[in-house]
Amino acid sequence: MTAELMIQQHKNGVSIGKNMIWKCLIVDDEQLSLKSVEKYCKMVDQLEVVATCNSAFKALEFIKAERVDLIFLDIKMPELLGTSFIRTLSQPPKVIFITSHPEFAVEAFELGAVDYLLKPFSLERFLKAVNKVINTDSQIGERQGDRHWCEYLYFKINRKMVKILLENIVYIESIKDHIKIYRHQDTPLLVKQSLSSVESILPHHQFMRIHRSFIISLNRITAFTNHDVEIGKIEIPIGRQFFGQLKKLSLQK
Repeated sequence: MTAELMIQQHKNGVSIGKNMIWKCLIVDDEQLSLKSVEKYCKMVDQLEVVATCNSAFKALEFIKAERVDLIFLDIKMPELLGTSFIRTLSQPPKVIFITSHPEFAVEAFELGAVDYLLKPFSLERFLKAVNKVINTDSQIGERQGDRHWCEYLYFKINRKMVKILLENIVYIESIKDHIKIYRHQDTPLLVKQSLSSVESILPHHQFMRIHRSFIISLNRITAFTNHDVEIGKIEIPIGRQFFGQLKKLSLQK
């Protein structure tokens, strides 16, 4: 099984600000690449493909008439480069470049690109880029003082995007090249993913890595010692290098 993840955030079941459906425009003169990105977008509930274009000029006309939140944009296209196209927009949407040419990367990020995907790219790499859009938006929400978020992850399992509420995660265990997600009053979920990649996307105020093989939900801790963390009747070992961070957190509480 393969698994990729993406965070989506809502409050009381209602979308807030740009955490609503993201209206996406795909611009690429290569039909196979365009269809591939469109397919990936359709696997993510929060992305809605509102149009596809095979040239920057057609994209420009569409943006003048319709709302676009996120552009997946090729660079080397006939008549007008993708980077030049972005320069024509006074208030461009968020942009994820999709290209076969690594030499434009510096210029792309100078233009404020969210990410730069080199073709051919995997679903994992695509979702990592989309996460950057979602995470940037959630950070804005936190700076505005709204911290009452109900968060969840999407894992791709057997061609389905499976949603898991973060509040239901008890702990996560690394097992070779898989992780096992233990959920409250539910069966564990085994997915092919590294523990480090999951750690990088989990909110640090809710989860902590306490061992090279374990991440725990901080809200689920019932007690801890120098050697282990107790979550109910479950004892999970603490790695020596992680104990200081856990103790510091408990003092802050």
